[in-house]
Amino acid sequence: MSAIEKTYTIEGMSCGGCVNSLTRVLKSVPGLEPVKVEVGRAVLRFDPAVITADTIKAAVDRAGFSVIAEQ
Repeated sequence: MSAIEKTYTIEGMSCGGCVNSLTRVLKSVPGLEPVKVEVGRAVLRFDPAVITADTIKAAVDRAGFSVIAEQ
């Protein structure tokens, strides 16, 4: 299967430093590409056969934030 893009609503972000922290953690996950990260939202590209929702949520949690919605 090929890569897809999904938008995630992220809770707990309030500044550019939060954006940088989340982007750094997301880039460290093999197969996960942060397309656009901004306060409260992240657009991610990944292969759903390789990257699961749990993997994404765990990475966001590691950065100190929470996924509250997925579109």
